Amino acid sequence: MFVAGNVLQGLARVLEVVLTLYMWVIIARALVSWVNPDPWNPIVQFLERATEPVLAPIRRRLGWQMGIDLSPFLAILIIVFLQYAVVASLYEVAAQLH
Repeated sequence: MFVAGNVLQGLARVLEVVLTLYMWVIIARALVSWVNPDPWNPIVQFLERATEPVLAPIRRRLGWQMGIDLSPFLAILIIVFLQYAVVASLYEVAAQLH
């Protein structure tokens, strides 16, 4: 059973790192959007391509409130929730299997 525990612990760690990195990509996109970036810049294009599949559905449901795009904020809240709920649960299940 310790092998399954180690696999779950590794999966939890990878998921935690991926969620944290994606949160920083969303933060970078939000910060870059404040300075009117060059749309042809490869970094700007990467940030947009990487975050738009997540932010667009949130933006459609949430809409623009007072002229402010709150979709990055809500996406970060969802990521934090996933880190506390899913990742923490995977760590606990892995610890029980050891």
